[in-house]
Amino acid sequence: MELKLKNYKEILENTIKENGENIAYKYKKDRNPKSLEIVKKTYNEFGQDIKRLGTALLYLGLEGKNISVISDNRYEWCVTYLAATTSNMTIVPLDKALPENEIESLILRSKAEAVVFEKKYEEIFLRIKANNDTHLKYLICMDDTEHTKEIATFEQILEKGQQLIENGDNSYDKIVVPEEKISIMLFTSGTTNAPKAVMLTQKNICSNLAAIKEYVKINNTDVFLSFLPLHHTFESTATFLFSLYNGSTVAFCDGLKHISRNLQEYKVTVLITVPLILENMYKRLLRALNNNGKKDIVEKLERISKEKEPVDETIRDLISDEVSALLGNNLRLVIYGAAPMNKDTILGYKNLKIELSQAYGLTETSPIVSIESDTDKKVGSIGKPLSNLEVKIANADKDGIGEITVKGPNVMKGYFKNEEATKKVLTEEGWFSTGDYGYFDEDGFLFITGRKNDVIVLKNGKNVYPQELEFLINKISYVEESIVYSRDKDETDTMLCAKIVYNKDLIKEFLGDKNEEEYRQEVWKKIKEINETLPIYKHIKDITITTEPLNRTTTQKIKRFQEIKKMENND
Repeated sequence: MELKLKNYKEILENTIKENGENIAYKYKKDRNPKSLEIVKKTYNEFGQDIKRLGTALLYLGLEGKNISVISDNRYEWCVTYLAATTSNMTIVPLDKALPENEIESLILRSKAEAVVFEKKYEEIFLRIKANNDTHLKYLICMDDTEHTKEIATFEQILEKGQQLIENGDNSYDKIVVPEEKISIMLFTSGTTNAPKAVMLTQKNICSNLAAIKEYVKINNTDVFLSFLPLHHTFESTATFLFSLYNGSTVAFCDGLKHISRNLQEYKVTVLITVPLILENMYKRLLRALNNNGKKDIVEKLERISKEKEPVDETIRDLISDEVSALLGNNLRLVIYGAAPMNKDTILGYKNLKIELSQAYGLTETSPIVSIESDTDKKVGSIGKPLSNLEVKIANADKDGIGEITVKGPNVMKGYFKNEEATKKVLTEEGWFSTGDYGYFDEDGFLFITGRKNDVIVLKNGKNVYPQELEFLINKISYVEESIVYSRDKDETDTMLCAKIVYNKDLIKEFLGDKNEEEYRQEVWKKIKEINETLPIYKHIKDITITTEPLNRTTTQKIKRFQEIKKMENND
């Protein structure tokens, strides 16, 4: 019978008891991608480091206080997160991509009294601490530092914790975290507005972990690759905490450009990712097959995906070298979220015997709301709601499309010091409004049609979901990404436009060496072909092409508001 673990300390103690000698983390020595030496940390060692750090933080008088952490994905980040939360403190993970002014703003808003960071941030935090408006008392650097008077190192704090334990300090063991205590404060990615601080309890996240376990088969021999930013709730829950829950191993990626190599060298079996990464990897695979003289196989794979036929085993054998080079030989499960994905890509991976499971959720729901299981999935859906949740479609139209609303133990307590914003999305009965439109099909699968704020309402009252059109545009071989938006043509008409980012090497390969206007005309021909497959009100009437990437959050969501503003300013 599956244990219902209620807090992080219970999860940690259970995993150490069952899998103490199992490898918890793997990473390159000195965090150098070229290093041949791989550091391995067991769960026993991980637990000891958490206790040392927690004991030292308690000694500093930080119980009940807010502790911030910011860095690349690394072992010390995970130790800090769990040391703080199991010591009755609130962890405040920060986005590593934020500029200094935004980091300072979030430190001020969260009232953090200590911050743990890697070396590249030390000058920033010295300046922030000097600002008398902050609550910062302690600066802790994960690496060595020259600022020895102002900054303590992570190792020094661990050593202090060890000394305290050896001298009989058992304060960490006595800590009990109240069930409804806010343990995690997460700032939303803010694709449109200023980020809000989501308040979560350990019960919120533990209920989510237990429910995910019912749908996804993970064991203690699995190896996860961590490359999405750990400050984001999807990576934090689905990779970091879910691997801990199952006694599995996490290998830290050397960077986005090293994913394929890391999949091979760490023998990765489970990948938590986003559609953009998967779609780019699949395009790379098809290009590799083309370059290796297997164009006929590429054409057959594409036809099979479109017609939903089972792929012939002999084809898999013919492309095994290319698949191995890109995905390794051990990858068995991919869970993706944060955005929908092209159906052809999903079927393409299925033909390669790589199982894709789509998960849907938000920071406010800890995060998973629905997920596809190994045996219960439908292409294009976001799976079925977790068993411990209620999900309803509010204010559905004649097609059954409305706003997805959620109620359950994973729903946040609210937004920190923002009662007005909380009341807009969270009812007194506990129903959370996601801001996403979707519907249930006759088999109980949930489908998402787009963000409430992204829906384009035409002058004739018709609704257009831009992601639907972007899927079609992004299937063009040399297109990297796109964004569809609206522009008023006159007082009585609204027209749809698209900004299209192309790969300059691929477009040359497919269309020859031309100038940008000639390329634009060729792309326009493709858009006209797409228009012919759509109702007239969905026709794209104008395009802009560029090689400049779209602005994205660290979880690869397009910052639509910024991009549309930029296009409006260029008109």
